[in-house]
Amino acid sequence: MTEINLLKNYPKSKRPIEDRFNFVDEKTRAISRKFEYDYFDGDRNFGYGGYYYNKKFWNETVKDFYDFYNMHDNFSILDIGCGKGFMMYDFLQYNGKLNVKGLEISEYAIQNSKSEVKNLIHQGNATKLPFENDSFDLIISINTLHNLSRNDFKIAIKEINRVSKRNSFITVDAWTDEESKDRMIKWNLTALTYMHVDDWKVFFKENNYKGDYYWFMP
Repeated sequence: MTEINLLKNYPKSKRPIEDRFNFVDEKTRAISRKFEYDYFDGDRNFGYGGYYYNKKFWNETVKDFYDFYNMHDNFSILDIGCGKGFMMYDFLQYNGKLNVKGLEISEYAIQNSKSEVKNLIHQGNATKLPFENDSFDLIISINTLHNLSRNDFKIAIKEINRVSKRNSFITVDAWTDEESKDRMIKWNLTALTYMHVDDWKVFFKENNYKGDYYWFMP
C-alpha cells in the first residue's frame, strides 16, 4: 500500500464550509444519499449544484494516473463511482486504446453521462462488482467507498482485491487533527464511514486492502 496524492492537480472547491454546514441536516443528507437528480444537478445544498464536464477537472489528473501506473495500450481500468463518466472520457482522450469501464449506482448519472462512454458504464454497487476475477490492471474509486457502511466497505475491499490484477487507488474522507475533523463533520453530506487517517490505515490493513490510497479533506 502506498499513500500517494494523485489528485493534486484536481481543482479544490472554493465553497466555504460554513455555507454547507448552515443548510445541511439529516433530511438533506437523506435526499443526497439517493444520488439522483438532486445530488448531481439540483440545489447546491444537496451536492454538486450542477455536475458538468470541464476539461480542467480531470485532464491533468488523468496524466498523473497514467504515469504513476505505467499505463499503455490495452491497459484496463475500472472507475467505481464514476458518476457521469468524466474521468473515463478523459482517460480515453489521453489514450484511445485504453480499456476503460465504469461502475455507478445512480441510474440518473448513467443516463446523463458523457455519450462517448455511456455504454461502458455498468449500474451496480461496489459490494458486488459484476466482473470476473483479475479483470482490471487498475481500479480507481474517488470519494465513493466512504458512502458505504463500515461493513459494506469491508465487502467492497474484498471485491476490489478480487477483480484487480494488481493495482487499485481509493480516496476517502479523513482527518488528521481536531480542526480537520471539525471541518470534515461540517462538510460531510453523504459519507457513512470516515475517520482519522491512522484509523483508516489500520482498517485497510485489517481488511487486507492491497492498493494505494489518499484522503479527501475539505
